[in-house]
Amino acid sequence: MGRLSRAELQEHNRARVLEAARNEFAERGFPGATVDAIAERAGLTRGAVYSNFPGKRALYFAVLADLAERVPGPPHPEPGRTGPEALGALARAWLAELPLVGGGTGGRDGSPRLGRHLMAEVLAEERVRLPFAQLMKLDAILLGLALEELRPPGAPPGRLVRRAEAVLTTLHGASQLSDAAPGFVDPFGVVRACERLAGLDLQDAWPPPHLPYIPRARPADEPWSPPVVLDAVRGGPARLADDGVVAVLGLHRLEAAEEAVREAPSGAAVTAVLVTGEPAELLPLARLAVAGLCGSLRRAFPPSAWPRLQVVYDGSGALARAAGVPAVSDGTEAAVRVEAGRIVARADGRGACHAAAAAARNVSESAGAPHPGENRR
Repeated sequence: MGRLSRAELQEHNRARVLEAARNEFAERGFPGATVDAIAERAGLTRGAVYSNFPGKRALYFAVLADLAERVPGPPHPEPGRTGPEALGALARAWLAELPLVGGGTGGRDGSPRLGRHLMAEVLAEERVRLPFAQLMKLDAILLGLALEELRPPGAPPGRLVRRAEAVLTTLHGASQLSDAAPGFVDPFGVVRACERLAGLDLQDAWPPPHLPYIPRARPADEPWSPPVVLDAVRGGPARLADDGVVAVLGLHRLEAAEEAVREAPSGAAVTAVLVTGEPAELLPLARLAVAGLCGSLRRAFPPSAWPRLQVVYDGSGALARAAGVPAVSDGTEAAVRVEAGRIVARADGRGACHAAAAAARNVSESAGAPHPGENRR
């Protein structure tokens, strides 16, 4: 084997650290694991571990994110054709990873459930709790959009994000209780409850943004050359060259993605680019939260119902810079409208997603396209 480049060596060492950390967390749990023990397992120095991860919690989030993104699908997936069927399938896929029967401590493969200490780490600091709350909002938006695609013919349009929130509350509660009280959670009851939630009327409606000032999108004429990135929702390359809206969102502003989806013209691509001021620790948490939902969603819902919202991660800031956002933080909200491979409008600050998407809608209407009323559900 030839000599590894610096980048290849760093990636090789990172993989060694992640593997060592996974084994250490599996054997000792998060509280009992130490960075020194992980370094020894990896055959590296303590400094080499810290050169890749700022601390034990960041390493824990990264291990959990990698595992969540690698969960295989069932051998014969049967996605639901209706809302109740899809939510039942989603619950079954979710519960398959949990220790539910006989007081065991592992998932379906018998290995320890490494995520049992996740909530304690989320609760430990406000700087982690707020991004996690917004990530749960994003998960509910994605699931709600998928449910809306499975409405029966002739059903009145309406927002189903609150229904999705109720489903996720049920499933996350099952996760916590399966760890705290193994054998208490009845998987059949949880599946049945999720199926019934599909028909629950929660008086959900999409209100326009209540902002004292919504910025107007500014006309632009700039090249659009984004890097190739993965869409975490579909698990394949993101369609960033398509006409639509690209929103650069810090982890404190993720719920604003729904404004872009509701305001954009029918058929327009909508992409949420997730950025943060602490990418080494908080982007793995984002990957974990989104993968935890979308892995099950892809198995439970037919591709035709997958939400049109794309989600991509931008730890390096390269995609944000391509969109003309040179510096990012957890409070970032900026959006651009892309048309024919160029940025033709942009907006910044609170309300930017609404402004850029509304600009796209206005252009669509001025060209004679029908008003996308179905997107203002």
